[in-house]
Amino acid sequence: MTTLLVDVANVVGSRPDGWWRDRAGATTRLLAGLAPLVGTTVPGPDGVPLPVTALLAVLEGRARDVEVPPVVTAVRSPGSGDDALVQAVAGLEDVLVVTADRGLRARLPAGVRVGGPGWLRGLCDSEHKTMG
Repeated sequence: MTTLLVDVANVVGSRPDGWWRDRAGATTRLLAGLAPLVGTTVPGPDGVPLPVTALLAVLEGRARDVEVPPVVTAVRSPGSGDDALVQAVAGLEDVLVVTADRGLRARLPAGVRVGGPGWLRGLCDSEHKTMG
C-alpha cells in the first residue's frame, strides 16, 4: 500500500514534447495518464510489485491551478514545489517519490524510496497500450 508522491514539474519536463508551450495542458495530460494507476499494482522501479493506493501530485507555477482527476490529490505549492514535496513526504508512511531532481532527493528523509520520471512515464505508456 504505497502513495506515489509526484514532482509533476520534473516529470513533465523530462520529455521534450513541447510542454513549455502549455505547462498547464501538459500537466493536465500527465495527471490524466497517472490517474488509472491508483488502485492497481504496478512493477516498482526495482521490479518488485508496488500496490498504488494513493497519488499526490505537487503542482507549482503556471500548472498549480489545473483541475485534477478525482483520484489524485493535489498539493498546490504557492512557492517552491520542492519545499512542498519535502513537507508532504513528512506526513506519509509508505511513500515513493517520483523525481529526477538530485537536490530534492538529497533533502528527503533517509529510507524514502525514489523512482525516476522514465519509470513513471513507462507505466503510463504501458497503461495506455493495455487500455487500447
